[in-house]
Amino acid sequence: MTDSNAPAGPGDTVAADPSTVPLELTGVTSDVARRLVLSAVDSFARRGYHATTTRDISVGAGLSPAALYVHFPSKEEVLFEASRIGHRFVLDTITAAADGAGTPVDRVRAIVDRFVRIHAEHHTMCRVAQYELHALTDEHYRMIAEIRRATDAVIRDEIQRGVDAGVFTVGDVPTAALAMLSLGIDVSRWYQPGRMDVDALAGNYVELVLSMLGVPQGTAPRGRMPT
Repeated sequence: MTDSNAPAGPGDTVAADPSTVPLELTGVTSDVARRLVLSAVDSFARRGYHATTTRDISVGAGLSPAALYVHFPSKEEVLFEASRIGHRFVLDTITAAADGAGTPVDRVRAIVDRFVRIHAEHHTMCRVAQYELHALTDEHYRMIAEIRRATDAVIRDEIQRGVDAGVFTVGDVPTAALAMLSLGIDVSRWYQPGRMDVDALAGNYVELVLSMLGVPQGTAPRGRMPT
């Protein structure tokens, strides 16, 4: 990722961060469309959605200025695709963690660990998915909001299981779930590679969340993290 805020000039190509998006999980089958999504994410992150032009996206993907319209009807459609990819990836990942074996503490460890890692390792993608939602059409926003509600439900259900099992002491489960989500999401706003070790970051956030849920620090059993 370059730090330049200058618009791409003729022939310029945006060198997208390879960690920007989990390409193997995008559901975008066309290589050209995938390159356009990568370029769009990079440009939205650097310039903002409204300052990015369709030409920026096409040229950043190494294509002709009008190439975007061959694969997407509009710039907003590319933003929606990027947001859908990011949100779906998060939901699928934490759902798998919640479905793992072990105690509620084990599962929360896995959920928080993976949630934080995603927002660090794919920080550019997640930042765009989270902080450019305002530019989506009402219909597209509703579709993303549905995925977000499903993600929130996974977190709430796991906290409630821990409360029911007597291992979490939480007075307001929805607020605790919101706090967990906010902690992880904010990582995508400030994280930069090399600023902090991802393993240490994830481990620290796990302990923070468990403390918030009423698990005394150092007393939570450390089972093997699901793979």
